[in-house]
Amino acid sequence: MAAGWIDAVIGGGGLVLIPLLLAVVPGLAPATALGTNKLVSISGTTSAAITLVRRIRPRITPAYVLLALVCSGAGALSAALIDATLLRPFIIILLLAVGTFVALRPSFGTEPGGGDVSRWRRWVVLLLVGVIAFYDGIFGPGTGMFLIMAFTSVLSQDFLRSAAMAKVVNSTTNLGALLVFILGGHVWWQLGLVLAVANIVGAQVGARTVLGGGARFVRAALLVVVVVMSSYLAWQHFG
Repeated sequence: MAAGWIDAVIGGGGLVLIPLLLAVVPGLAPATALGTNKLVSISGTTSAAITLVRRIRPRITPAYVLLALVCSGAGALSAALIDATLLRPFIIILLLAVGTFVALRPSFGTEPGGGDVSRWRRWVVLLLVGVIAFYDGIFGPGTGMFLIMAFTSVLSQDFLRSAAMAKVVNSTTNLGALLVFILGGHVWWQLGLVLAVANIVGAQVGARTVLGGGARFVRAALLVVVVVMSSYLAWQHFG
């Protein structure tokens, strides 16, 4: 439930659920933990996406969804070839850069954008969606937050609308990676389906928290996640 709430608000529920699975079930293969987490995550994230889209009605470009599906699947297939520990320093630096940028610009993401979006901006967002989706398939922490930042900065819109778009795309990245884990036999279905119910409950509470708090709440949550996630990854890498 906690992971579902976190995922719905800003993303990062995997940082709660994956270590919990590995701690509670000794001997569980890391690939099975990742695959089961994807099954749980897609349930909650999709549930939150439906709730947010119904209320906010963002413009979802089909190309974002299709590219996210393909790239996340490709990332999951490449996961065994890339050492995740090599990514941690880069992700920590990127998280701190995002946090610093948002902290120094109080109005960023809290005011609705206006006007049409130029074609080159749409291409930039498409590229970022592909890169972030590929990263989600390989490693994953912070995917939702990176999507929110991409949509907010490039499309010049508020965090609330970006959060709704991010949930739709994040649901698709989870699906792409999940399909790969299913084909590899790395999903613990019985446990995953039970946890998915709790994740959906948490995600629904989280989606309503976002709608009630608005863009400023999402901004504050983003800064908190930056601190927590960068500290956790640094502890993993240097501890």
